[in-house]
Amino acid sequence: MPKIHTAFIAVGSNLGNKIENCKSGIRALTGVDLRVKARSRIYETEPVDFKDQDWFVNFVVKIETMLDPLGLLERIQSVQRDAGRISDAIRFGPRVLDLDIIFFDDIVLDLPQLVIPHPRMHKRRFVLRPLCDIDPGIMHPLKNQNVQTLLDDLDEKEQRIREYK
Repeated sequence: MPKIHTAFIAVGSNLGNKIENCKSGIRALTGVDLRVKARSRIYETEPVDFKDQDWFVNFVVKIETMLDPLGLLERIQSVQRDAGRISDAIRFGPRVLDLDIIFFDDIVLDLPQLVIPHPRMHKRRFVLRPLCDIDPGIMHPLKNQNVQTLLDDLDEKEQRIREYK
């Protein structure tokens, strides 16, 4: 019997119908070998790094999957392409759909195409706040801190975020 893995995926968009882009992306991701177990609240979030763009819509989903990390990455990249995402002309720039693996079980992985846990997640309010909606006690396997502590350590004046209404 195949092993069932638990993963957390950050979802975002700041082009077109942002909410529908994200929801459609998650629907396209799901299947016999992947199902959504929980979803955070939806947030509007200030862009980070490249500021000259619209705010994003972000949330996090907790999934169960039979895919391994690289199989999940391949599925994610396919869904993003199908949504109209092409190579990012601007690093951290606008995107129709952004799906990032944040955690996958409790593994630590460092490959050219995939790093788990996500290498910048501990600095991103738009990832940590939604993760805390699902489970604030999730431990970062390299930082040895839970996601609530990582969120509390961020400067409140940076990375504005508000619940989507």
